[in-house]
Amino acid sequence: MAQADEVRVEPVIVKKYANRRLYNTETSSYITLDHLSTMTREGREFKVIDAKSGEDITHNVLTQIIMEEETRGVTMLPASFLRQLISMYGDQMQALVPLYLEASMDAFRRNQEQFRAAFTGLMGGNASASTAFEALVRQNLQMMEAAADIWRNANPLLGGAVSTRSEPDEIKELRDELAALKARLDKMSNG
Repeated sequence: MAQADEVRVEPVIVKKYANRRLYNTETSSYITLDHLSTMTREGREFKVIDAKSGEDITHNVLTQIIMEEETRGVTMLPASFLRQLISMYGDQMQALVPLYLEASMDAFRRNQEQFRAAFTGLMGGNASASTAFEALVRQNLQMMEAAADIWRNANPLLGGAVSTRSEPDEIKELRDELAALKARLDKMSNG
């Protein structure tokens, strides 16, 4: 018998009309970009189809949702990242960028779940969770360093000017931040 996670749910079909209205065929109702944003956060798959041409315009609509979110004042994409991304268009590495970004986001999501589990364990005073938390911090650091190296190597204009601090200084800062975080967590869990 198949588990619930293994059951593939068909995406909701959303039709976009010339007047920019979005129609959810599953609920037979008009929706907004905010509804699609909520569906995305809930992990609900959808496909947006141009009602006139039948063309799949999901990518464009998802990009539009990101633009709307970014203009609401809670920006998640730093200008430097956007510049680097734009510079990759037309580059010989362009085909690899989507694969890299998707893999990076998948890894980030997995780490986010591990972090939540480790944090929950820390709140309960579990010593092995503390070790897991430290390992997760190290893993995230290595992932971020590897990502920075890839971007630096892919774009010669960045040429290593990302950090002016020495590696030992950065490691000491990170250890100090980790110790401060652990102290705060200990204080929270003890009362």
